[in-house]
Amino acid sequence: MKKPTVIAVVGSKSSGKTTTIEALTRELTTRGYKIAVVKHIPEPNFTIDNVGKDTWRFAQSGAQTIVSVASNEVATIEKMEAKNFSPKEILQKCKDHDIVFLEGFRKLVGRNRNIHKIVAVKSAEEALEAVKTFKPILAFTGPYSTENLNLKIPYMDVVKNPAEIADAVDRVFKKD
Repeated sequence: MKKPTVIAVVGSKSSGKTTTIEALTRELTTRGYKIAVVKHIPEPNFTIDNVGKDTWRFAQSGAQTIVSVASNEVATIEKMEAKNFSPKEILQKCKDHDIVFLEGFRKLVGRNRNIHKIVAVKSAEEALEAVKTFKPILAFTGPYSTENLNLKIPYMDVVKNPAEIADAVDRVFKKD
């Protein structure tokens, strides 16, 4: 079985990362791709597990993995030090997918040349900084169009033309 193609979508807060992944997921699933998305949540004390709920109580009693099954979803909560988590371990959880989008993880993926980046930007300064920070960049997107900066990296508007950026991801998938 082929390893999934991994695309990181990076950018500052409110730059359009989630909108980009939504548009790509919508477009690529209609093309038959199986998509996984891994979201980095930087808040230090964030938990998906609500205090007092049964899953929380199971974790408090020592369970390291808790699986909750509802009529329309299965959620697995694994209690561990996530800061020691490697990209390989994260991607292992998505091994049965064609394409994996990573939202965030800028420090983890920054110069990893095996992971293409789509960079959502809100200003020329963010775009110019991204060129120094991220390698390779597949495309720019977000509220600021980088077309006038002559960066040799295409700007793609995911709201107006989601097929264009999906085509770029599709080409990467076919090359991998």
